[in-house]
Amino acid sequence: MPEVAIPLSLLAVVAIVAGGATALRLHHSLPTVIALSGGIVVAVALLEVLPEAIESVGDAHDVVPYVALGFLGFFLLERVLVLHHRDDPEEARSHGRVGVLGAAGLSLHTFTDGVGIGLAFSVNTETGLLVLLAVVGHGFADGLNTVSFVLSQSGDASRAKRWLRIDALAPLVGAAVGSLISVSEVTLGYFLAVYAGFFLYMGATDLLPAAHDHEHDGEGSWLRVALTIAGFAGIYAITLLGHPH
Repeated sequence: MPEVAIPLSLLAVVAIVAGGATALRLHHSLPTVIALSGGIVVAVALLEVLPEAIESVGDAHDVVPYVALGFLGFFLLERVLVLHHRDDPEEARSHGRVGVLGAAGLSLHTFTDGVGIGLAFSVNTETGLLVLLAVVGHGFADGLNTVSFVLSQSGDASRAKRWLRIDALAPLVGAAVGSLISVSEVTLGYFLAVYAGFFLYMGATDLLPAAHDHEHDGEGSWLRVALTIAGFAGIYAITLLGHPH
């Protein structure tokens, strides 16, 4: 049911806006929310998107290289655009127009998220909903990163808000594009494999580390770990419900 992808992608829009608004207003307690998102995103990649890709292609050995391609592809995108939020701020500022490039790169990423939603719903509703869940899960972090990155480079709140709007609308446009594309089941399987690599990279490098942030917090740190595990457990429960046998 690809026609439902566009209205449902509005959930990703809301998540991105929420992340950006939070970055504009708050600078504390963000790791707790992101830790839960990390558990959800990685679990969806491992427990749902990857198995669906293998089933569509028919051979796990053919699928795995595409997962690696997706993982390395997003790694290179971040490196080229100096997107990674753990880069030294002074080093990042030394790159001309890096704030614009970084925000544009993140917007391109959320656009491909939308395309993934549209294509996944063309497989079946269950796959579409799970890809949507992963996109929404890291959408908060996307909005957060977009605003934080622009502010760290320019300190211009109006520019940050402008890029947040672009970033938030990108998955809606992407879902429309993905809904119009007709591909074979095998081709879609390869696309999902690449997407699993994207999710694994995003979760492993941008989201899950939040579960270990400020380990001296004691209870706060363990709460983030617990929420990450809860994210995995929740997706696993959904998997069992969807595939009881």
